[in-house]
Amino acid sequence: MKLTAIISTILNMIRLMVNLAVLWLSFGWKVRKARKAFEKELIKMGMAKNDAKRLSALYSKLRDDIVNTVKSSIFAWR
Repeated sequence: MKLTAIISTILNMIRLMVNLAVLWLSFGWKVRKARKAFEKELIKMGMAKNDAKRLSALYSKLRDDIVNTVKSSIFAWR
């Protein structure tokens, strides 16, 4: 294998890892914003704050499930 091919592969892998990290961070931020907005709307409609938090916790659980699925698919690829 040529040296340029090896360097190119390494650089592409680094770029992929950086993109995945940015995606993971932005995904967490968007879920957090959606959860808080959902809680506010439920409270505004008259639901108790504890019940709204319990329902909005499903957003975080769904995010965790998605992240775990992606992680398992990446590590299964090896």
